[in-house]
Amino acid sequence: MKLPALPDLPVRGHLDRITATLDEHGAAVLVAPPGTGKTTLVPLALAATGEGRVLVAEPRRLAARAAAARMAALLGERVGETVGYAVRGDRKASARTRVEVVTSGLLLRRLAADPELAGIAAVVLDECHERHLDADLLLALLLDARAGLRPDLRLLATSATVATGRLAELLAGPVIEVPGVAFPVETGYLPPVRGERVEACVARAVRALLDGPGDVLAFLPGAAEIRRTQTALGSLDADVLPLHGRLPAAEQDRALTPGPRRRIVLATAVAESSLTVPGVRAVVDAGLARVPRTDHRRGLAGLVTVRVSAAVADQRAGRAGREGPGRVLRCWPEGELLPRYPEPEIRTADLTRLALDLAEWGTPDGSGLSWWDPPPDGPLRAGQEVLRALGALDGDAITDRGRRIAALGLHPRLGRALLDGSALVGRRLAAEVVALLDDDSVTDTDDVETALRALRGRGGRWRQEVRRLEDRVPDAAAPGARSSALVVALAQPERLARRRPGGGNVYLLAGGTAVELAAGSPLTGQEWLAVAVADRTPGAVHGRVRLAAAADRELAELAAPALLTEDDEVAWERGDVVARHVRRLGAIVLDERRLDRPDPDRLRAALLAGLRAEGPGLLRWTAHARSLRDRIATLHRVLGDPWPDVSDDALTGQPDEWWSPHLGRARTRADLAKIDVAPLLRALLDWRTAGRLDELAPERVELPSGRKYAVDYSADPPVLAVKLQELLGATSTPAVAGGRLPLVLHLLSPAGRPAAVTSDLASFWTTGYPLVRAELRGRYPKHAWPENPVS
Repeated sequence: MKLPALPDLPVRGHLDRITATLDEHGAAVLVAPPGTGKTTLVPLALAATGEGRVLVAEPRRLAARAAAARMAALLGERVGETVGYAVRGDRKASARTRVEVVTSGLLLRRLAADPELAGIAAVVLDECHERHLDADLLLALLLDARAGLRPDLRLLATSATVATGRLAELLAGPVIEVPGVAFPVETGYLPPVRGERVEACVARAVRALLDGPGDVLAFLPGAAEIRRTQTALGSLDADVLPLHGRLPAAEQDRALTPGPRRRIVLATAVAESSLTVPGVRAVVDAGLARVPRTDHRRGLAGLVTVRVSAAVADQRAGRAGREGPGRVLRCWPEGELLPRYPEPEIRTADLTRLALDLAEWGTPDGSGLSWWDPPPDGPLRAGQEVLRALGALDGDAITDRGRRIAALGLHPRLGRALLDGSALVGRRLAAEVVALLDDDSVTDTDDVETALRALRGRGGRWRQEVRRLEDRVPDAAAPGARSSALVVALAQPERLARRRPGGGNVYLLAGGTAVELAAGSPLTGQEWLAVAVADRTPGAVHGRVRLAAAADRELAELAAPALLTEDDEVAWERGDVVARHVRRLGAIVLDERRLDRPDPDRLRAALLAGLRAEGPGLLRWTAHARSLRDRIATLHRVLGDPWPDVSDDALTGQPDEWWSPHLGRARTRADLAKIDVAPLLRALLDWRTAGRLDELAPERVELPSGRKYAVDYSADPPVLAVKLQELLGATSTPAVAGGRLPLVLHLLSPAGRPAAVTSDLASFWTTGYPLVRAELRGRYPKHAWPENPVS
């Protein structure tokens, strides 16, 4: 293969060094900023200097198609000849193809089918810095294949950022840096005003940049924001063009091709690094990106909007300086701190699909692989449990069914819905629903049936995907149902939902999370839903239903038999014991009846749950019981063993120490309130310890007057409140706990009013008493106020 004259991009002068380094080391890291030609010139150079095919793995379909088109144009050919591409559902390549650009996900499927990658001489992993889940897994599997089956396979990882130390360590190869040629970029900040939506702020920023030269590239988090911004800018004398991965190919090409008029390109993250949008001299950055997140506790997974990292913000700003001096307006306050780099998807995303790929590779836990960041144990185990429920794993081993699901190139949940749904509703409807669930951005409604009716009248990518999926599965001889909700439920059985009684638009998912329909939804009033997409905004009371289908109880039980349970339930709910026989679908109660004779062990557990939740205050606490607890607690605090801990936490944490037949007969909250705590506390003391209680912590102490007064053990230290005259003649402070704990004396006037407080009576007689005597003896002349109080 002979190369034509290549464009004068920064990487051109380094091509010989790159190919020579790969020949010598077999692997390397290429660091070059966007616009340097690393995606298009390097693969051509690799193909020209060796035999075999060069694969280029791109994180996105749009980038794969655009890169192939650009390389083919450099060779003066059509795509599919020397340069081709392959994405899910679309491939243009031939026997003479030397460079093939593929998505990372598609290359994973090829690698699973052919771990040796027969006929492949080199693989270029483009845009590794973006840290997509498929790309991280692909890197680990290629390193494994190279270590065993294909030591001759050349690997080149490219990155737009210099944080590549770990990547170079994994590849055991050198880092090649190619500087970019960038013009100065003036940076400004235009944060949204109070209550302003992001698309309104972006539209305002675009207008502010129209007085300068060149086209404007604006970054927004998703397709919905792009549509709203496009509407807001509709009156401008310019072409306002969307650019995101869900657009038809013709519309994507239009955004990537210079036109006769000024252009404003509204793009998602696809335009950050792997695509070049020509003519751009100004950038507007909303500072937001949509990334996958999984809330394992609530069972909700999906895309959430987050603030971009500083590295991503710099890449976006750099787009303004490719063709001349540029400007960037950032839609956030100037002083706001951004994370340094983007969070790797492997740390935050649903790992069910990754778990299936690992099982198919033969290393279910991934422990034998070299990872940039290893998959977290908890999410990986959660993914494996899902696969076992789908029948894709038997223990840790992949099943034949699992291989069929993996071969579909879908998320395992969607693969299961397609396989099983085709047998139940027919492959056409199953394929239609699965294609919608796989790309819910093709609709603006939250009702699956409404969305399908609108989509059936169109062509485009959704229709192509439906045909692809139909071809992958057999049709049912005689479908037993024609329900889109059944296919949704097969994909997400834990998201079957029933409306809460009196809850309006609030539903309880079988997984236990509450979700809510938007006001005015076509699904309002439905008793049952099969929820396809739901998410939750931080701080919101309920999750929000984004896409669902009307269902019923019969369908729910058909789709999710594994979630059906029937059992006696005895629990502490809403402040009392509830005993019932319940039939459930996950967290949803289908039927229930009262239990007259609940199991004693379950009843005990429910009562204990109530005591733990609300405290031992549920029991009967007489004044004697409270005093007894305070006395024992004081001795435990001062003397320790054998005096027991009688705090709330200790009592509820060790119920076997004090549970009695009286508690064993309790069945309700009211029964608990009749049980005197005092005998339960005394049962905690053995006979020797109990015999010393009155000695070490007497309820009353005798004073020099001969009278006995009660000690308040609820205070720390305990308090003895007594009239001062009762202590005349005493030379030391009364104490408890075998003399170790002096009491705090609250000395009262003859009228019972506070006069002084002391825990050192001898010191008080010397220093405090003369002052008290001088103040009170005139007020109370009939009472004794001797000059020497100890005589």
